[in-house]
Amino acid sequence: MPFNIGLSGLNAAQADLQTTGNNVSNSGTTGFKRSRAEFGDVFAQSFGGISQTAIGSGTSLLAVSQQFSQGRTEFTENGLDLAINGEGFFVLSDGGSRVFTRAGEFQVDREGFLVNSQGQQLQGYPPQTPGSAEAEFNTGQLQDLRLQTGDAPPQATTDVEALVNLRSDAEEPPVAPFDLEDPETYNFSTSLTVYDSLGTARDASMYFVKGPNDLEWTVHVGVEGEEYAAFDLEFDGSGQLVDVAPDPAEVTVPTADLGNGAEDLVFELDFGGTTQYGGDYAVNDLNQNGFASGRLTGIDIDQSGAVFARFTNGQSTVLGQVAMANFTNPQGLEQLGNNNWAETFSAGEPVFAAPGTGNLGTIQSGALEASNVDIAQELVNLITAQRNFQANAQTISAADQVTQTIINIR
Repeated sequence: MPFNIGLSGLNAAQADLQTTGNNVSNSGTTGFKRSRAEFGDVFAQSFGGISQTAIGSGTSLLAVSQQFSQGRTEFTENGLDLAINGEGFFVLSDGGSRVFTRAGEFQVDREGFLVNSQGQQLQGYPPQTPGSAEAEFNTGQLQDLRLQTGDAPPQATTDVEALVNLRSDAEEPPVAPFDLEDPETYNFSTSLTVYDSLGTARDASMYFVKGPNDLEWTVHVGVEGEEYAAFDLEFDGSGQLVDVAPDPAEVTVPTADLGNGAEDLVFELDFGGTTQYGGDYAVNDLNQNGFASGRLTGIDIDQSGAVFARFTNGQSTVLGQVAMANFTNPQGLEQLGNNNWAETFSAGEPVFAAPGTGNLGTIQSGALEASNVDIAQELVNLITAQRNFQANAQTISAADQVTQTIINIR
């Protein structure tokens, strides 16, 4: 019996050494979670035995439990590196089957899918409106996350907002009628860039002409050096705009004048913030909602997992949202190697959701979660396991000496 007790202790110490050694060897593995060996005593008692005098039969390995504490965050220069701050796992597709990981070392494959080094595809939610900048996603549909690498389409100008102050003491131009090429026929002018349906930039100008009435102005609108519309502005005694005629103030440039096959350029002018005060002429704001086509310049991923594509035209498009999963009992997950886990019955059913919702953590782009192994602690554990091994070996040695003494009795 002493030999069996000592042998069980040797086996336990060896398991402890192996567990600690595995932790040490993975101290540099991204997303690795350390394990600990858990032991229980072996106690055999016959029916009707007296527990006060019974002696245990050694120890046994009960489990090697994973410890899912947070690893430190290490920042990288790769925007596709993702770290989870809090609970949860990335969801990967491995040939159609789902696996889970904390290692966020991702890259783009030849088809534009986000994959890890094993080619497993990161899962995410598609945008409700593809090509939109609105971060709204279909969280009921889990699919491979794919990045758009083509050009962003242009958007024709449909609205122009002009906030201008026209001097109240301005006089009628000395020359009439209005001619956009003759500065003597208008008081003030301003210009901006608008875009047609193909994304071609067009120069648009507004020329302000003081009318015979102190509270009336006429604004002439030209595009590419040709006049296309004129509108009358009327102000009240406090300098506020009270009427625009015709209303709505719509400008149309026919496709024939654009010369590139684009659709008619039609945009509406909003003079709602225009005033007639006694100060100098000033263009306080001049905005339009069109833009040219753009080339991809980068990919951004925010804390909620939303993936944005940035383009040279200053626009951004939502490509999808990284999905995450969590389990009732993460320690019940099956380790698959290569930083992956598989769901099991003891782990519970996976719950899929967006990062930062429920009990799921958030995502840090441009960073990786390091192993949660504490080298100093593991080295202490190695020494402890080694001492335990030596002590149990000494138990066997002592038992051998006692046995040999008994055998030598004459």
